[in-house]
Amino acid sequence: MTDFAAIDFETANECPSSVCSVGVVVVRGGVIADRFYSLIHPEPEYYQWFCQQVHGLCEEDTDGAPLFPEVWARIAPLVEGLPLVAHNARFDEGCLKSVFRVYRMDYPDYVFLDTLRASRRHFGYRLPNHQLQTVSAACGYDLTRHHHALTDAEACAAIALKLL
Repeated sequence: MTDFAAIDFETANECPSSVCSVGVVVVRGGVIADRFYSLIHPEPEYYQWFCQQVHGLCEEDTDGAPLFPEVWARIAPLVEGLPLVAHNARFDEGCLKSVFRVYRMDYPDYVFLDTLRASRRHFGYRLPNHQLQTVSAACGYDLTRHHHALTDAEACAAIALKLL
């Protein structure tokens, strides 16, 4: 697969609609053609301690950030006609569908592919786990800022280019 968009969301709390950042890496012809990153004002707008510990974002970071519909208006043309790829796609697809519902936006039935599932099929028990940082290292990508949405999307793109 040479044409796709890798996507990663970070959330502010346990609600899948609480996306507070997004990273997108567009791959065309097997080469990264575009990157996009944005903070997002989450809905509901509170941060859970655990989530802050994972990605380091807090209310001060997203107070002035745009709402999801404004951010997605910039992403939609980038990903149009492309399958979306995520590591543990169930999480990212769930976030996307949930935030579309919260803002009463029409969901265009994006096709999601999962690099986590691809890793399990490809590597099986040869890896100690199939976490993003482990799989990206096995695919030759050095993930240095794990849980930054753009960096995670870049790692996912590198995995997809090797395994999908």
